[in-house]
Amino acid sequence: MAAPFPVRAISCGPNYRWFGYYDKLEVDPSGRCVLGMEVDFEHRSPRPGDIIRVGMVDLEAGEHWLELGESRAWCWQQGCMLQWLPGTPGTVIWNDRAEDRFICHLLEVQSGARRSLPWPIYAISPDGRTAVTPDFRRINDTRPGYGYAGLPDPGAADPAPAGTGIWRVDLETGQGELIISLAQIAAMPSDHYHPGDAKHWFNHLLFNPDGSRFILLHRWTTKNGWLTRMLTANPDGTELRVVDDYGGMSHFIWRDPHSILAWASRPADGPAFYLYDEPSGEATVIGKGVMIHDGHCGYLPGNEWIINDTYPLGQAQLRELYLYHVDSRRRVELGRFHSPELYTGEWRCDLHPRFSRDGKSDFIDSVQEGNG
Repeated sequence: MAAPFPVRAISCGPNYRWFGYYDKLEVDPSGRCVLGMEVDFEHRSPRPGDIIRVGMVDLEAGEHWLELGESRAWCWQQGCMLQWLPGTPGTVIWNDRAEDRFICHLLEVQSGARRSLPWPIYAISPDGRTAVTPDFRRINDTRPGYGYAGLPDPGAADPAPAGTGIWRVDLETGQGELIISLAQIAAMPSDHYHPGDAKHWFNHLLFNPDGSRFILLHRWTTKNGWLTRMLTANPDGTELRVVDDYGGMSHFIWRDPHSILAWASRPADGPAFYLYDEPSGEATVIGKGVMIHDGHCGYLPGNEWIINDTYPLGQAQLRELYLYHVDSRRRVELGRFHSPELYTGEWRCDLHPRFSRDGKSDFIDSVQEGNG
């Protein structure tokens, strides 16, 4: 590992701890408590009986691990959607599995008050009142590593069921409603790729900073894998817009309520990071010749800097972590982290950079020390 800036581990064995995806709130508003999950095995897919523990590390108390709960609904890349509930000073939310459905728990850490809702969550609005969620059963069938084991997809044989898709969940009342179905989205034509009779699913949802729109990725199978297009919608599923349907959409983040940074492939400039105007779909290349690899991108507060990582590069299999200054096009290296061969495919360990609310600290998952 080569790290020009101070790096330290905030968790240790004998079990394995990680957080997962890059677009969730891992750190509490004070910057003191860092969420994580713990499991006692690696290098295989989760099974229905596998339980992970949910907890947090207190950075001001000797990095003490405090256990908060457990989950039977998780995957390696995104865990159980564990995160601090936006708009609250100290409430944690995560997914779990009941006997016949996926659910979520909300825990007020200070008081210990806990309640459960009969729906899982994926993305949460900035005010913490609304969530949108896809069908994790279908994702587990179509994209192992991102769905949850334990409940089969009842529509597995149907290319585009009308009874499943994206639900909106009221986090105060627990009420949920289907707002966009797979049948509806499969019927929307694409200018560049026609889904035809392929198998469809939704993945990767994210609200914009003011909660007025959310992103959804629509994916469908082909003989060579799958294709992806990006759409946005109002929180109730209305006013669907296609932002990019060239088929090569990957990781993304909102810069502001009307702009999206995303790695995609478009005919004029090929694979690159593009800044999209969400209402029109117009796109401009960002970081040309500098940000040249797909990664888990994020804007630091103020939008002057982008933080990004890479997948393992070169013979040494190093994952790069860096900052990119938008105006000067300057790249600042934060570190390179070795990825051992065992961490590949579904149980790979991406850096998934997540920063504190003030943007002064960054948190990653890494296995370069050989300790899991």
